[in-house]
Amino acid sequence: MLSLSINGQSYPVDVPDDMPLLWVLRDVIGLTGTKFGCGIAQCGACTVHLDGQPVRSCVLPVGSLGNRAITTIEAIGNTPAGQKIQQAWLEVDVVQCGYCQSGQIMSATALLQRTPNPTDADIDAAMAGNICRCATYVRIRAAIKQAATGKAEILQTMVSAPAGAAS
Repeated sequence: MLSLSINGQSYPVDVPDDMPLLWVLRDVIGLTGTKFGCGIAQCGACTVHLDGQPVRSCVLPVGSLGNRAITTIEAIGNTPAGQKIQQAWLEVDVVQCGYCQSGQIMSATALLQRTPNPTDADIDAAMAGNICRCATYVRIRAAIKQAATGKAEILQTMVSAPAGAAS
């Protein structure tokens, strides 16, 4: 029997030590905000915080956690950085399909917690490995900058003329 500290609560779980944290969160405890994407820690959909650091829960054996604090998307809004990121996500209208967004938000929140005013290079490094199949990367960057500065970013969009239109 393991005892996990998740979102400030203790959860006793009777699972094999090698079971990935993702499946404990989703299937045993019922916290389904953390998503399964690839199963090999390459897409970022399963990102949670372990003692404040973003980690990929799909490959993290639950038996290796000890008494470290786990934070999931369900509780990230309880932190100041998480509140800012979630608000900016809404204001910038980042989400399209939404599948990757819990992992994106978890990585972005960890970035703001350690680097309150990130550069583009900081954002690129922190968000590397978080894949968005809808390609909302421009909006994700704008939302992170807005959360950091409190100022809305202007989104540059390219508009193409319809096929066959005169230029």
